[in-house]
Amino acid sequence: MDFESRTDDLWIRSQLFTVRLWYEPVDAGQWEVRMQAKHILTGETRYFRDWAPLAAYLTSKLEAPDADVSQPV
Repeated sequence: MDFESRTDDLWIRSQLFTVRLWYEPVDAGQWEVRMQAKHILTGETRYFRDWAPLAAYLTSKLEAPDADVSQPV
């Protein structure tokens, strides 16, 4: 497999999201980060309060690469 076809294959497997972050008040003088992830192709939108669930959601949308894709040419 040549480099160009590997690169094209990686783009086909990629996913595109917008991630929005903001602070939201929870108590007097207390703020928490809120996060929104929107999958561009489907419009599916999810909201999060913690980083770990956001990362898990994003990576769940990826297909596992074939063994030969991760190997150097």
